[in-house]
Amino acid sequence: MYLLDTNIWLERLLDQERGQEVGEFLSRVLADNLFITDFSFHSIGVILNKLGQQEVFLRFVQDVFLDHDVHLIALGPEWMERVIDVMNQFALDFDDAYQFVAADVYGVIQVSFDGDFMRTPRGRVTPKDILAGL
Repeated sequence: MYLLDTNIWLERLLDQERGQEVGEFLSRVLADNLFITDFSFHSIGVILNKLGQQEVFLRFVQDVFLDHDVHLIALGPEWMERVIDVMNQFALDFDDAYQFVAADVYGVIQVSFDGDFMRTPRGRVTPKDILAGL
């Protein structure tokens, strides 16, 4: 099971350099095995709104949550001390520490293009890494 970082979703939504890699990953992995944090979900909304792409955001919501049942997960206030500890221990910013703790709490693999996760014991994988093992 995989927790997809914000940059994974945006790569596909904005048709960026590795968008095709993400698209292939999403087509080959069952949605029931995919997770997104509330932090990433809302960040995607903020970013797409800032880019004037509200319709893309609505299509994302329809596709990911309503049509394909990707799991939306969250960390409650009781986890914020751990998030701060992870920030300090691994020199991560808040969003990366949130993702790290969420992946750990929910027992899922962190999928990201962000190299900062390589400073952590959990590391990260890219969609290409996962595709190579399928």
